[in-house]
Amino acid sequence: MRIIIIGSVAAGTSVAAKARRNSEECEIVIYEKDRDISYSACGLPYYIGQNDIERSNLTPRDECWFKTRFDMDLKTGHEVMRIDPSRKSIEVRDYHTGEIFEDFYDKLVIATGAKPMKPDIKGIDNDNVFTVRNVESADKIVGYIAKTSPKKAVIIGGGYIGLELLENLMNLGIKVVLIEREKSLAGKLDRDVSIYLEEYLKDKKVEFLLGEEVSEIISERVITKSGKCIEADFVVSCTGVKPNSKLAKEIGVETYQNGAIKINQKLETSIEDIYAVGDVAMGWSLINEAPLYVPLGSTANKMGRICGDVLTGGSLRFKGILGTGIFKVFDMAVAQTGMTETQAKNMKYDVEIIHNIKPNQTEYFKESSEMLIKAVADRKSSKILGVQILGQRGVDKRIDVFVALMTMGATVDQLFHLDLAYAPPFSTTKDPVMYTGMILSNALNGRNKIITPEELIRKRDEYIVIDVRSSKQYGAGHIPGAVNIPLDRLRSKIENLPKTEKYVVHCNKGVSGNAAHNIMLNMGFNCYNLSGGYKNFSIYTQLSK
Repeated sequence: MRIIIIGSVAAGTSVAAKARRNSEECEIVIYEKDRDISYSACGLPYYIGQNDIERSNLTPRDECWFKTRFDMDLKTGHEVMRIDPSRKSIEVRDYHTGEIFEDFYDKLVIATGAKPMKPDIKGIDNDNVFTVRNVESADKIVGYIAKTSPKKAVIIGGGYIGLELLENLMNLGIKVVLIEREKSLAGKLDRDVSIYLEEYLKDKKVEFLLGEEVSEIISERVITKSGKCIEADFVVSCTGVKPNSKLAKEIGVETYQNGAIKINQKLETSIEDIYAVGDVAMGWSLINEAPLYVPLGSTANKMGRICGDVLTGGSLRFKGILGTGIFKVFDMAVAQTGMTETQAKNMKYDVEIIHNIKPNQTEYFKESSEMLIKAVADRKSSKILGVQILGQRGVDKRIDVFVALMTMGATVDQLFHLDLAYAPPFSTTKDPVMYTGMILSNALNGRNKIITPEELIRKRDEYIVIDVRSSKQYGAGHIPGAVNIPLDRLRSKIENLPKTEKYVVHCNKGVSGNAAHNIMLNMGFNCYNLSGGYKNFSIYTQLSK
């Protein structure tokens, strides 16, 4: 059996490696248009901005390594121009010699990845405008910085790559302005989470413009549609990627509207003996099996391994993804998995929303740091639909626990029963994951009802708000119209309150508010606890300003 693979980054080389591990009998050939193979695209911003990360760290393997290790032919500088499924052939251009030749396959794997979206901006092709997609694109930025010693830059796009690049360019002493056309950064987050990131970046003196679009790039200036003129020695466009599926479309392979190739659990396309893996293919949600396109190296490697196993008679199958992602900007880590609140509501789920603000470890350690966990659960099934976490420490640990639970279909009550590792330097006695489960479980069973800042603002006239913080905290800032009854005086003070009204209690972040909530419930009041307390409310109110 002759296996031909088009593309040799994460997915393509994983196909080849697994196929060879399973079988010594098949022939394996990989054609790659570029010169770099099996590299880490996620490491590109750090290669650009950190002197101790070298090119070789991102490209540790070459054609000879694969030939020696796996007995396969990997040909760089070779572009597959077209596919002929009727003859099971491909046409290849060798850029080293200029030769065009034909090759034949028994099984063909399309692993052509994704390509940067090119925004419709006048001057986007200028010499001082760059993208970040492969190692050669990063080389151009590194070379430009070394040659011209630029002082100012503009990044177009406030997604994961744009934010990572922002940090790395600023670490080089370059003044950066980031421009994002949406009204929030990190668009995969709900707005009430992204606002925390934005406030953090403001404290870091980071300059970013939201709801702005670039209309033109002129020499060393960037012009926005609102008329702003920003000086920039160079510009980097980080406006997302789209599947590089031209070859597949030309032969009628079934694709989605965004161009991603439709695959099944065996990574098979709609044409027999043709497979697709990595960023060129459409995954699906583990939650509801809806199409889900999240181009990441981790998913590409997984798809490649499964495809290589399938090609050689194995039983591995692709089961889907949650769309998990994480990135870091300065000291802040931001992670997300599953659905956002917005996505869940658009899919008609009846959702429970909670905001859990807790330290990552016991607070008497000086390095202890708060994290915000926003969780979305389905009221009908009690399953977790999505989680977003933001904080300076311990974010990766918690998101991975949630991912494992969601993958196994856990319900919210199971979070509390996890036997998680505990010692003061690592966690709190009730880990933030467990606490999230406790809040959700109490809310879903109908006793300890939660109200989000959004709902309280929308229905403010329906509730009497009781602030159980100290009078000093109340005086420093409070919800308009809230009544201040400190927790230690609550039992004696609420006896005269009418039980015909609806109440919302809150503290600063949730713990004392929960205690007050239980007191009022036990005394027969119809009461809600404010999700995330006053801190979350005060952050959220900035959304409407």
